[in-house]
Amino acid sequence: MRPAIALVCSTALLGACAAPATPLPSPPGPIADSGNDCAVIAAVAKEHYRFNAADNVPPPLWLDDEGSGWAPACDWSRHGLSFPARFDPEDRPQPQRVQWVSFKQPRYDGRGATIETGILHGPLAGMGYECRVYSGFNGWTAGECKNTWIS
Repeated sequence: MRPAIALVCSTALLGACAAPATPLPSPPGPIADSGNDCAVIAAVAKEHYRFNAADNVPPPLWLDDEGSGWAPACDWSRHGLSFPARFDPEDRPQPQRVQWVSFKQPRYDGRGATIETGILHGPLAGMGYECRVYSGFNGWTAGECKNTWIS
């Protein structure tokens, strides 16, 4: 009887130590901030674009929801950033010199996240990227970013 109880207890303990389930991809439609979206965006903003609140302030921020309703409410100062202005492509009239940095909703998987981003410095002067971001002990870290468009 004791070996059977020991077997049941050890099986239960091993099950508790199993790896957590792989995160599900973000669902379509209006959703709330996953809690990680702001940190993923901040990692790319700071590590890929090298933005900071002191000497490399970013251009206006465009959180491109592609009609999904995604609109994370981020406390950028918590991440060491400042986005002093927002860009909305629906605003009329547009400013004389259009500038922005855009981020689409991150897509999560078991290794971290992938996020599409772009930056426009002026007419016909911009680039787009798809960046891989990894989750670790020190939070989110931007990995490789590959070009997706250029103008």
